[in-house]
Amino acid sequence: MNTDTLQETTKSYTVDEAFQYCADITNAHYENFPVASLFLPQEKRPYIQSVYAFSRVADDFADELDRTPDERLQHLDRWDEQLRLCYEGIADHPIFIALRESVKRVNIPIDPLKDLLTAFKRDVTQNRYETFEDLLSYCRCSANPVGRIVLMIFGYRDENLFSLSDHICTALQLTNFWQDIVLDREKDRLYIPLEDMRRFGYSIEQWKDEVMNDAFRLLMKHEVNRTRDLFSQGAPLPSLVERDLQLELKLVWFGGMSVLKMIERNRYDVLHSRPKLSVFSMILILFRGLFYDDLVKYAEKHKPKEPWDLT
Repeated sequence: MNTDTLQETTKSYTVDEAFQYCADITNAHYENFPVASLFLPQEKRPYIQSVYAFSRVADDFADELDRTPDERLQHLDRWDEQLRLCYEGIADHPIFIALRESVKRVNIPIDPLKDLLTAFKRDVTQNRYETFEDLLSYCRCSANPVGRIVLMIFGYRDENLFSLSDHICTALQLTNFWQDIVLDREKDRLYIPLEDMRRFGYSIEQWKDEVMNDAFRLLMKHEVNRTRDLFSQGAPLPSLVERDLQLELKLVWFGGMSVLKMIERNRYDVLHSRPKLSVFSMILILFRGLFYDDLVKYAEKHKPKEPWDLT
């Protein structure tokens, strides 16, 4: 996606065409975790796709490394301004035409969408995180709003459900960080908390040189375990919503847990191999989503039984 997206106003889009535009963006991007999959009710899918397209393009603006940070921030500011106008009923870009209809039909407030833009702007201005709490503060803007918006689209506005969703979404964001360490290194972005790196004796210089050693394995084991704990804390959520959303939530949950398991099986070497779910893995995730109802019991049953051994 390039900045020409900002200028795409020469054609007049109908609402249906705008929703299709967002669907095309959604379908064009590979994700380890399902986005508006076919298991969602057809009438809800376009709303989620419009939110995904809005955030996908903003994320692409933040990642335009051939442009200066100021230029990238300007693009995000313009996207932010179009969001404001969208909530005033003014939209000529297809993404915002679709988003305008979505927020109107299912009553989505502007704050979670603005939080997403805050995270993307932070990607431009910050590339290191001192503590795990600093990283969680990023996730509160980059990931948690998405889960809350999905719940709102399905008519849920309960704070307990939002909290459970936050745990899952934060865990998904962290899982993405751990599987994308090499890709982020190419952008000079390091999401492993610096305090954790010092604790396990692994340096930024070693990360830059892609040094794979026992210190890195123990560091990643620590991050994977705390991420799995977050998945476990969010595990009650699917059983608390209606069936039309349950399967999608379970697929996302099992997808994230499967990536963590892949990292473990690869002895935490995410420096030389990016975990990617195979077709067989996706079929297995679907099977689990269909046949497991109690994710809390599943998470408890599948905790690592012994400390990971470096030998």
